Amino acid sequence: MSLHPQAIAVTAFGVVMAAAAVEDFRRLVIPNLLPILLVALWPVYFAAIAPSLLGALAAIGCALAVFIAGAVLFAYNLLGGGDVKLLSAATLWAGPAGTPELLMLTGVLGGALALFLLMPFGTQIAGAARGMLGQPPIATERGLAMPVPYGVAIAGAALIVTLHPYFI
Repeated sequence: MSLHPQAIAVTAFGVVMAAAAVEDFRRLVIPNLLPILLVALWPVYFAAIAPSLLGALAAIGCALAVFIAGAVLFAYNLLGGGDVKLLSAATLWAGPAGTPELLMLTGVLGGALALFLLMPFGTQIAGAARGMLGQPPIATERGLAMPVPYGVAIAGAALIVTLHPYFI
């Protein structure tokens, strides 16, 4: 029995995305190594699914557009740098056909997560979970402001968009 390169790449994608979600939830930081791994694994995945130059350029173009838009949001302190890199890497994997779905689902999951963290029980549950992971609760800086680990929403959306064809 041989392992197919696509199966290895997709499994690695799932593991790296899960690690990004956990790290962002735990420390509000997405280590640079994780988006780098995703970008490094993408050619293996892409070569296994649709090896065409036009398809590769389209996926890279979408990822570049998301990165530029994310950099603007980062400049205005609306999105974290790790989130921008993770979302760009996820866009590369989603490709042009999956990019709109990825972006919309990321927004929906991120909004739901933000609403959850604004609720008193949501803050308590998140604080308890962070405590179990050995991290102090997230301190609010001004009033109700609560940092949202958006990498959790990005990873969730990326896993749904990229992996759902394998479960149909």
